[in-house]
Amino acid sequence: MDIIKLKLYHFSIRCLANHEREKNQTSEKKKAIFLGPWGGPGGRYWDDGNYSRVREIILIYVLCIDSIRVLYDKNGMPVLSEKHGGPGGHTNAEVKLQFPDEYLTEVSGHCSPLGRRGNAMVRSLKFRSNWRTYGPFGVESETPFCFPMEGGMIVGFRGRCGLYVDAIGFHITQA
Repeated sequence: MDIIKLKLYHFSIRCLANHEREKNQTSEKKKAIFLGPWGGPGGRYWDDGNYSRVREIILIYVLCIDSIRVLYDKNGMPVLSEKHGGPGGHTNAEVKLQFPDEYLTEVSGHCSPLGRRGNAMVRSLKFRSNWRTYGPFGVESETPFCFPMEGGMIVGFRGRCGLYVDAIGFHITQA
């Protein structure tokens, strides 16, 4: 009788462990929600991935968004992304969020070709947090895009880039 109880106990422990592992894998999958990209098809694809939070965004721009670089938080540690875009632009903007209480809830902007010909690219960006609005940065011209989100936050960026930021998209999760 004791052997049967012991086997049932071990079976119950294994079932609980498997259930917890499946639940954790499912919740991780739910965090990987992507939106976008908005912009044009030019440049090469990039994806910073999914982090705990965004701490800071560094933009360089003039007539369009020339480059973007993001400082993320990953479980309490800062992680700096690669610079996405080209060497142009002479206006710098640093969006410094009041980490850990402030987080990104919305990104909007404009996309259009820089000249009469060519592919669309990201011309301007504006960021909204749970506390305030930053920007707009760049030129608000032609096709607007807006990504408002209730009850969520942006935890990563992705897109396309060459000499400029050609397209931009986001990783989102619940706030």
